[in-house]
Amino acid sequence: MKEVAISEFKAKCLGILEQVRKTRRPIRITRFGEPVAEVVPPTPKKSPANWLGCMEGTIRIVSDIVGPVSTEDDWEASR
Repeated sequence: MKEVAISEFKAKCLGILEQVRKTRRPIRITRFGEPVAEVVPPTPKKSPANWLGCMEGTIRIVSDIVGPVSTEDDWEASR
C-alpha cells in the first residue's frame, strides 16, 4: 500500500482522491511515519439484477384502458 505524508496529502488532496478512484487502490496517510488514516475506494454501486418489472405494483388501473375516455370526470388519478 502506498503511503503519503499528511502534509503532501493536504497539498494534493483532490489529485490523490482521483488517483484512488481510478486505480481502485487504497493509500495510507501518515504523520511522522505513523499511520493516521487510509483512503480506500468506494464499494461499487449495486445495480438491480433485473430492471424489467421493477415498477410492478406502483400503479392501479381504475377503469377501461382500451376504450376512449368519455369525460374528465371519469378519470381518477391513483397514488
